[in-house]
Amino acid sequence: MPAPRLSRLEFQIMETLWARGDSSIREIQESFPARRRPAYTTIQTTVYRMEDKGVVQRLKKVGNFHVFGASVSREAAQRRLVDELLELFGGRTQPVMAHLVESGRLSLEDVKEAEKALRELSRKET
Repeated sequence: MPAPRLSRLEFQIMETLWARGDSSIREIQESFPARRRPAYTTIQTTVYRMEDKGVVQRLKKVGNFHVFGASVSREAAQRRLVDELLELFGGRTQPVMAHLVESGRLSLEDVKEAEKALRELSRKET
């Protein structure tokens, strides 16, 4: 089953859970920079919606708060995001690759890693 679509705020919350591990709503909220920190209730509502989506799960109750953990891996969420991006280009990867090259965000090392992955994939298919 593919990872559910995540909003920007949901992805930021997931980044906290992936980086820090299981966290309370307060810990998630405090992981945001102070100048751009969403309200506690905003994080709470978003986390509860993410729980309904199956992206996070309530792991335990400590005192009067719950601890949440990621139910979806970073890799699955990133694959979903890349797939959505490619859908915008009709499934064509060339415009995305061209932009990465032109902007300097694609290094020779990245290309070598991609070639290695393609070779391994072709070996598995034969």
